[in-house]
Amino acid sequence: MKILFINARQPVEEMSEGKLNAHIASCICVQLISKGHDIRTTEIIEGYDVEQEVEKHVWADIIITQSPVYWFGNPWTYKKYVDEVFNAGLLNPRMVANDGRTRNDPNKQYGTGGLMQGKKYMLSLTWNAPEAAFNDKDQYLFQGKTVDDVFIFNTANYKFCGAEILPSFSFHDVLKHGVTNQDMERLRAHLDAHIS
Repeated sequence: MKILFINARQPVEEMSEGKLNAHIASCICVQLISKGHDIRTTEIIEGYDVEQEVEKHVWADIIITQSPVYWFGNPWTYKKYVDEVFNAGLLNPRMVANDGRTRNDPNKQYGTGGLMQGKKYMLSLTWNAPEAAFNDKDQYLFQGKTVDDVFIFNTANYKFCGAEILPSFSFHDVLKHGVTNQDMERLRAHLDAHIS
């Protein structure tokens, strides 16, 4: 498989150097390469060429983003990346042709004009939030929502473009507990289960 790996790590002064997400990104790439996958990478904070990023998306069978969660979303640099790359992929239609609707066929649904059918997208995240905060309607903040529910703003970009959305992976409570060997084993099993 051809895999585009996007590292969205973003150092924050006095809070995070971005080393954890860099380490996880490296581990993911090593595992995928060991399985024989062809990997192209983008590390957003190192800069990128928008047209090359569109071409990487067109080339890839699977796109994976590794990201910290800052204030319940991806870092602002990731949003900038998405705005630039997806706009370029729309203006010169390579990722999405239109929103799917037509005047001739009012039954076509919004979000069905993507050109990335057959591709898959997966999101891997590091959270300070504990795992118990999700999937439980009695929890105050997310009230039963899953991580995938909370991050629909991220995955909807890819679904809008026609990609299949794979289940996300999360490292929880990283500020208090870090990442354990058991967490890394869960990640390896998740990759094995969803990326063949």
